Amino acid sequence: MEQFKSYLISSKLADEKKAGFYISWVTRLYNFCRKNPEDLVTSQEVNGFINLISKEQEEWQVQQASEAILLYQLYKERRDTSQKVENLPPAAQWKLTADAMKRVLRLMHRSYRTEQTYIGWVRRLYFYMKGRSPYSLESRNVKDFMTYLAVEKNVAVSTQNQAFNAILFLFRHVLDKRIDDISDAVRAKRNRRLPVVLTRSEIKRLFDQMSGLYLLMAKVLYGSGLRLQECLQLRVKDIDLERNAVTVRGGKGDKDRETTLPESIKGDLREQLKKAQKFHESDRKNNIAGVQLPYAFERKSPNAGKEWAWFWAFPSYKLSVDPITKIVRRHHIHHGNLNKYIRQAGLKAEIPKRVTVHTLRHSFATHLLEDGYDIRTIQELLGHSDVRTTMVYTHVAGKKKVGIKSPLD
Repeated sequence: MEQFKSYLISSKLADEKKAGFYISWVTRLYNFCRKNPEDLVTSQEVNGFINLISKEQEEWQVQQASEAILLYQLYKERRDTSQKVENLPPAAQWKLTADAMKRVLRLMHRSYRTEQTYIGWVRRLYFYMKGRSPYSLESRNVKDFMTYLAVEKNVAVSTQNQAFNAILFLFRHVLDKRIDDISDAVRAKRNRRLPVVLTRSEIKRLFDQMSGLYLLMAKVLYGSGLRLQECLQLRVKDIDLERNAVTVRGGKGDKDRETTLPESIKGDLREQLKKAQKFHESDRKNNIAGVQLPYAFERKSPNAGKEWAWFWAFPSYKLSVDPITKIVRRHHIHHGNLNKYIRQAGLKAEIPKRVTVHTLRHSFATHLLEDGYDIRTIQELLGHSDVRTTMVYTHVAGKKKVGIKSPLD
């Protein structure tokens, strides 16, 4: 356990005091299972332990115990992987390293899209390193790769940052290495881009080209200022028709927030929830697995996924295989379908702008600003951590230009 403690502190996952609590929870788990810390514990045993302590401990303590067990599994995963790859050829080492990174990402409950993105960057780094072992990587290799992306591939600054975050995760959580200062690497050029915003008449023209479920979802995106995934992952319990409010759970940065629900779509939402309830009843009748739940809650209440409150507000018409758990269940509407539908509607409406799902969120913020709402309120509705992110909409809001006369006139 002392090595586990050192890992927690050196990786900056916990300070001295919190590491002590983590070790205490892991020790209690193995005592509960009557096993040694080196033995394998099953998910059933972990769930049994979590269920036991949830009856006598406060919620924050149950969460801390879950984090402790997760981190210990992560620690063992890293240690076992490093022992396996030492005598293998480089290509096999990269494959095992990528597999280990995938398991670590799942242990840490990163989204499936994040997993795909990070593994993609590991693959590109493998080709860049031309067959060298992943365990021979050093900070200078990372610096050279960042420079290569900026100079030869001419990537955007956000893409370069994404690549660095993926490689940092690889170093920190799989290779057990540090990345030294690489500030002298060539950085991608940061260009100031104003968001694409539709006028109110363009919003109406766009909606005139849409119908049915996708029209309703587009109205939720624009009327509540949601991101794509936030809209797709709305659950029945998150929509409060009485208070005209939508609660976003685990949004960007794993933050919760509350935003407004348009009065004009409440009737359509009620009808949509009735349709969703039919899917829910059909799934219960056919004994389909419950919908996916947030990790900590799934451990505490594994059957909650079968409850109506947790069902998707916009469920898919078809069942699908969960790419992580391989369980057949009902997921929400696929993000690609809504994206495609909105782009096509923009073309049909002959709007001379690039219309995407996120354009509706930009329009929500800009139109509120033009209506006189203060920037702090808009920041809270959008879920921005920094008000400077929200301030970009002041550059496109129409009210900033009212009263300014062109010198040509």
